Order: sequence, then C-alpha cells, then structure tokens
Amino acid sequence: MPGYEFFGAEERKHVNDVMETGILMRYGFDGPRKGIWKAKELEAAICSTFGAKHAQLVSSGTAALTTALSALGIGYGDEVIMPSFTFVASFEAVLSVGAIPVMVDVDDTLTLNPEAVRIAITSKTKCVMPVHMCGSMADMDALQTICKEHNLILLEDACQSIGGTYKGKKLGTIGDAGTFSFDFVKTITCAEGGAVMSNRDDVYISSDGYSDHGHDHLGVDRGADLHPFIGYNFRISELHAAIGLAQIQKLDTFLSIQKKNHTALKAMLASIPEVSFRRIPDPAGDSCTFLSWFLPTEEMTRAVVAELKAQGILAGNFYWFDNNWHYIRKWDHLKNAITLNALSPEVKAAVIHHATKDFSASDAIMGRCVSTAIGLTWTEEQLKEKGEKMVAVIEKILAEYRVSV
Repeated sequence: MPGYEFFGAEERKHVNDVMETGILMRYGFDGPRKGIWKAKELEAAICSTFGAKHAQLVSSGTAALTTALSALGIGYGDEVIMPSFTFVASFEAVLSVGAIPVMVDVDDTLTLNPEAVRIAITSKTKCVMPVHMCGSMADMDALQTICKEHNLILLEDACQSIGGTYKGKKLGTIGDAGTFSFDFVKTITCAEGGAVMSNRDDVYISSDGYSDHGHDHLGVDRGADLHPFIGYNFRISELHAAIGLAQIQKLDTFLSIQKKNHTALKAMLASIPEVSFRRIPDPAGDSCTFLSWFLPTEEMTRAVVAELKAQGILAGNFYWFDNNWHYIRKWDHLKNAITLNALSPEVKAAVIHHATKDFSASDAIMGRCVSTAIGLTWTEEQLKEKGEKMVAVIEKILAEYRVSV
C-alpha cells in the first residue's frame, strides 16, 4: 500500500538534486537553485497525472484541507457535513477555520450515506465533504446532485484514495476542490506533504496565497510581494517535493500491484459464504489500497480479530470500530470539544451536539468491518500464506459459532 515500500534510486536522485544546490525552500533564491524547482515540477505532474487544472502543494493533508476550506470561503457559522468514519484531520481542519463539523452516518461503502447527508442539511450548511476512505469512493453522483439542489460546496477529502477514479474521473478532481495527503503511509509519499487540487482559478489563487502567509507571488522579488489577505505557513519543502516527484512517476506501478494482490486476496476470502465485502460505487475505480470485508455480527468480528492477534497475524488488519484515529466511537476529545485554545460557547456547544448524536447505523456497519492493507512487496508465496492464515482463522471462529448455536 504505502509508496515507501518502493523507495530507491529515483528518490535519492531527486533529493540529491536539491542537496547539491542547498536551496531547500520552494520559493525564492532563484539564482542559487540553478533551475531546480521540485515543488513546481510536482505540481505540474499532479495536474498532468490526475487531470486537475491546478494543484497547490502544502505541508500535509491536514494543511491541504484547511487551505481548501479557507479558499472556498468556509468559516465561522458554516456547517460542513462529513462522515463518522474518517481520519481525525478531517474534523480538525474544519474546526481550524472556525466552522462546525457535522458528522453523519456511513453506509456499506464505508463513506457518506447520501440520505444521511440530506437529513443533516440546515440553513447553516455550506459544504459537503465526502472522505474516500481506504482507497475507494463515495457515491459522487448522489452527492453532486444533493450539492446542486442545495447550492452547496463539494470538497473531496481524497487523502486515502490517491489514484482512485469515479466513472473515469480521478478522485479529488470532481468537486469544487479536492485534497491529497502525501504522508509516510499514503499511496505516494513525500514523507510529509499534501496537495489542494481544483479546476477553479479562484480556489487555486487563494490556496497559493493562503499557504504562504498571503503572498500573491506575482513579482520576482519575494520581499516585495503584496498580501491581499492573511495567510499561514503551510509550505512544502523542496526536499519533500523531490521525494514526491519520484513517487508520482511510480504510481501506475503501485496501482497495478495493489489491484493484483487485492483481487487474489479477495478471491481467497470469498470462499467463505459468511464473508461479504464493502460496496464499491464504481468497482473499476477502486485503488485497492485495502480489502474491506464484513462478518455477520460484531461478536463474530471481534472474535476473529482477537484470534488474528493471538496468532500474531493481526498486523495489516484494521478493526476501525476500536480505532482511536478513524471512527467517531473513540473520539472523546471531539465529543467533549477538548481544545487547548478556547472555543466560543456557541461553537463548542455545536461541536458537542453533532459529535454525540446517534450513530447506531454506522456502528452496525463498522462493528462488523475489518480492512486489510494491501502490500506492494508481497511475493506470491507471502500473499498465499497470508490469505490461507486469515481464512483458517475466520473458519475456525465461524465453526465455533455454528457449534454453539
């Protein structure tokens, strides 16, 4: 799954290009950098690879979300609808711009349930933010229809789905804006980094300035740049961009391997009648970073997870229901709106209200779900061994339940 599994001479070459000039910052120092502009090159490669008109590199996926939200004019008094299953960065970014994260249920796609989105819309709703979790996509047709009906912004958090597509369009390029994360365990990595993508000129111009202290970047003298608005320091470094530039050139290889390994592992688990799989709105567009599968009950799933752990083969199998980072059930800091800086009473009350709603529909799905990360470096023998061990564990637990019943 993560691109770091394929680090090699290409990454070293691009990093050495930067080190030889000594210019690690992405802006300025035009002479000493000797024509080396890795961030600019990577932004161009992102546009070319994913079909976006614009790309702005930043320091992380979280910074990308924060930048995109700000560039889209989302802030105080606005509500942003997002799924109960995501990474904490999604709601952190919304809070950072002064808006309210409105969590709603997911369905068996492990992404936003469109009907839950409809129910959650109020006069304060400004944006719908689908999160394409674990390599696959939300139902973008349904969400686009909802956004058009209610004149809402559609912002794609595509941080976990680099290379995935929906009906021929790359995830992250369908809405008003989209974001990628290039952290260490993403499909392609910069070690740390992210990107805002958009086909809207205004979003790009705002993202470009916002991520660099409000600089308009219109002159050749950085010190003379004008500042049309207040921005922040979300810049990526040339070193991080250099790694990403090598990685993006390997993306097709990564996706090909993931799909092959995903297909093989799924076929092995599919031999068990009680195992089902997540619904993929566009199966051809799955980037296949994870194989997400279900058992009939939470009790059975917990027993399988416990047995995988007991046999030392839990690594790479994620039970999100008990995960502190990805599912609302364990987000006590959000449910209690615990922050180091004081929130306004109004915002705090709204955060707590939306984080403590009834998510039993999501619980019924996530309690039965395990996601298996797909490795890039597995040999055929390792893949076969992994699948056989997983099948054996699942069949053992199911046999015990059949006897008890």
